[in-house]
Amino acid sequence: MTKKVVVHNIVGHRFLGVNEQGDKVMIDGDQPATGPRPMELLLMALGACTAYDVVDIMRKKKQPLARYRVEVEGVRAETHPRRYTHITVTHIASGPGVTLEALERAVHLSHTKYCSVSASLNAEITTRVVLEPWEEGEEG
Repeated sequence: MTKKVVVHNIVGHRFLGVNEQGDKVMIDGDQPATGPRPMELLLMALGACTAYDVVDIMRKKKQPLARYRVEVEGVRAETHPRRYTHITVTHIASGPGVTLEALERAVHLSHTKYCSVSASLNAEITTRVVLEPWEEGEEG
């Protein structure tokens, strides 16, 4: 399967990315910024890719997540091309009946088998999993 996006230069270092469905994202390198920088988008793509997998896996395990977020932090090399050398992905979740074991397994499967963004990166990726307490009657 081939995917295509188009990146249009708006002005200076400000760009508009458009996918085949017409969805748009502002990509910015100017100040004040009107959108994320390209390397921030890369971290967001990794976070969204793995989150997509984890949500699906946990639903299939009959342990849907009521609250869930992914925090992604990248360390860049000092010299050009200043790629990410190390990325830490922290999965923070809670929900009724959610177990740490199931959440850790879902995160592991995402990062080692399913997440195509993770598999495409040339950086050391470390994952962390945090299961926050869930109180009965609490809303997501």
